[in-house]
Amino acid sequence: MEDAVAHGAKVHTGGHRADRPGAFVEPTVLTGVTEQMRAYSEELFGPVAVVYSVADEDEAVALANDSSFGLGGTVVSDDIEKAQRVADRIDTGMVWINQATWTEPDLPFGGTKRSGVGRELGAEGVREFVNKKLIRTP
Repeated sequence: MEDAVAHGAKVHTGGHRADRPGAFVEPTVLTGVTEQMRAYSEELFGPVAVVYSVADEDEAVALANDSSFGLGGTVVSDDIEKAQRVADRIDTGMVWINQATWTEPDLPFGGTKRSGVGRELGAEGVREFVNKKLIRTP
């Protein structure tokens, strides 16, 4: 956050250490984050949201995919068909439509790119831990 602000990003709320013991930061919203800032390409593990403005669906998908990570994402839209089309184009292991990210034991969990290989949970996750053997007799 500090790097982004130092390079011109705007803090709309938060942005400071929380007034309590421990390593806590206030929920923070940033805009104006550019490719030159660490917040553009590094995962922000904390209550920090970076908000971007885009012209259209293609620009939104390009921005979402311009990352070396790909664990999960969320598409929010009143047009479910459009949301599904966008979700299909996003290069992540999981995409939720009109809800925050979450999981259940029967759903596969995992990402693409630098966010993991393979899946945990669900039937696909079980297969990750199974050694299959092929024996073929001509």
